[in-house]
Amino acid sequence: MDKVVATAGEAVADIPDGALIMAGGFGLSGLPESLLEALRDLGSTNLTFVSNNAGVDDIGIGALLRTRQVKKMISSYVGENKEFERQFLQGELEVELCPQGTLAERIRAGGAGIPAFYTPTGYGTIVADGKDIRHFDGRAYVLERSLFADFALVKAWKADRAGNLVFRKTARNFNPVMATAAKITIAEVDEIVETGEIDPDHVHTSGIFVQRVVLTTAEKRIEKRTTRPAKEA
Repeated sequence: MDKVVATAGEAVADIPDGALIMAGGFGLSGLPESLLEALRDLGSTNLTFVSNNAGVDDIGIGALLRTRQVKKMISSYVGENKEFERQFLQGELEVELCPQGTLAERIRAGGAGIPAFYTPTGYGTIVADGKDIRHFDGRAYVLERSLFADFALVKAWKADRAGNLVFRKTARNFNPVMATAAKITIAEVDEIVETGEIDPDHVHTSGIFVQRVVLTTAEKRIEKRTTRPAKEA
């Protein structure tokens, strides 16, 4: 089955208003930027995003925040986005902050068909407010619900036409677990090869989890460029 689609716009064309969407990436590393840009252009609204962070002001989910297409964020770290901060402080955006490891496990559990799990992380903080608390072996644990989305937008390095994915280095981050935790997974990739060209031992995410593949059109960006000062002559 050939899962390659021609454009990012075609790949996201059926994402409706009110959808729950997972978006991979850690900062700008592994960010499905072309898909998020296409979703912005599509104009779907009242979206809920599960993402480690909200991109930066004009890139990734940050671009959809500016166009007011995002209703709620379920995130771990949001400190690099001033528009996110403004909307949150003004009460214009619903935010569910979640410890980073717990967020990753909620996604992984969703992909594994596990509805909930107990974790010690967050006990004794506002993260645990209103949640079931149990004690195991003398330690308190907080019940966390898993996450499963309508759509997962992920960024991979390479894919074949059957949707098998290979991620590269730090861009791997949240992308593989998100790819398993949605009804429809759409992969934006740097390179597409013919089915069978990827060594099975090198596949990080099996094509069984992926419904669409599209070639990226985004340029590679550096979120924070740090250089040494030039030596004086």
